[in-house]
Amino acid sequence: MLPLSRAATVAPAGFNRWLVPPAAIAVHMCIGQVYGFSVFKKPLARVLGVTAPAAGDWTEADVGVAYSIALALLGLSAAVFGKWVERSGPRKTMLASLVCFCTGLLLSSLAVRWHQLWLLYAGYGLIGGIGLGLGYIAPVSTLMKWFPDRPGMATGMAIMGFGGGALIGGPLAEELMKFFASDTSVGAGEAMLVMAGLYAVSMAFGAVIVRVPPEGWKPEGWVPKAAVSKLVTKASVSVDQAWKTPQFWLLWVVLCMNVSAGIGILGQASPMIQDMFHVTPAAAAGYVGLLSLCNLGGRFFWSSMSDLIGRKGIYCIYFILGAALYASVPWTQGQGSVTLFVAVTGLILTMYGGGFATIPAYLRDLFGSYQVGAIHGRLITAWSMAAVIGPQLVDRLSVANKKCMPPEQAYNSIFHLMVGLLVVGLLANLLVRPVDAKHHLRDHA
Repeated sequence: MLPLSRAATVAPAGFNRWLVPPAAIAVHMCIGQVYGFSVFKKPLARVLGVTAPAAGDWTEADVGVAYSIALALLGLSAAVFGKWVERSGPRKTMLASLVCFCTGLLLSSLAVRWHQLWLLYAGYGLIGGIGLGLGYIAPVSTLMKWFPDRPGMATGMAIMGFGGGALIGGPLAEELMKFFASDTSVGAGEAMLVMAGLYAVSMAFGAVIVRVPPEGWKPEGWVPKAAVSKLVTKASVSVDQAWKTPQFWLLWVVLCMNVSAGIGILGQASPMIQDMFHVTPAAAAGYVGLLSLCNLGGRFFWSSMSDLIGRKGIYCIYFILGAALYASVPWTQGQGSVTLFVAVTGLILTMYGGGFATIPAYLRDLFGSYQVGAIHGRLITAWSMAAVIGPQLVDRLSVANKKCMPPEQAYNSIFHLMVGLLVVGLLANLLVRPVDAKHHLRDHA
């Protein structure tokens, strides 16, 4: 039987820390499938009609609620179980994530078969969302411990797999639905069943090979450098103190606004490009995969750049450049240029992913490495809020706009709204200051 305690996963002498990133990616690439959920929207909205929506079919907005619930539970479960993850270690946490996430997909398959919307919400949203939260924070916390010399790069490695989940999950789901489609089925339920099995194997692989460093371990020859910024501290702040500071809540707003602006577009990516440019479902699935690749690459690139530029500076780039790009999206639609649209939204998604990957290092700078995984878990509640704000704004406003304008123009006002969200995030980021010494732990300084 596989030993599950944290002590059983402590790495032996001479262990190569570069074996840990594949374990993190093996889990994150699976749970990151949530970013490819939009390919299921149109098929799930015609389960009864098969070729077209029929009486009694769910709407795309109804289906989108499952996506919001899943991401909301990601943040809530990360906050609730953050301390448990630190105590239990990554192996037990990854296996718990496997059970929850793959069970969620199995229940979603049954929800399609029986056409029960509540079961889709309970399976993919509630149970699957808990699996997302557990699987998300364990690899992040573990890799930050293995790479104290390059915290931005480490968090980029830990999180880029999650951003790349749709790169595999989107096209895979599309191909499986084509394979299983028939005169009586859209193939979505069968696709979810197969994906549950494939993901279980990959996540189990990650859980088997993951290790944690011994207490007090440091990379050979590495000497911590003096802080180059007042925002980088050598002190430590406990999780219970951290969330009493204004810095925690300013970063909460920073993450919430960055995620809200990106996640709504990502969750509606497949229907959106089909409506705006009349591309085929297969091409839309490819677009979802491309956005996933941008999301993935941005997580590693921008977070690595933050080691050079600083976390506060890199977030200013995210918000200022991101706002300018969002403002230009309606123009690309007006020009009828799908190439420009893909290029602009792809760049936006690199910074969306970069925001996710940079935030753990930002927390480490401000609060120290002590309990940073648990602090990160609580901050991800901002993701929970964003998972409601972003997708529901896009879903509901696009549906309302389609009633009074052509579908291809229904998203333009939404992009302008996203600009406003990014401006709010920019203001919060500019207000971040060093944490007051009164919050520091004296015996962990």
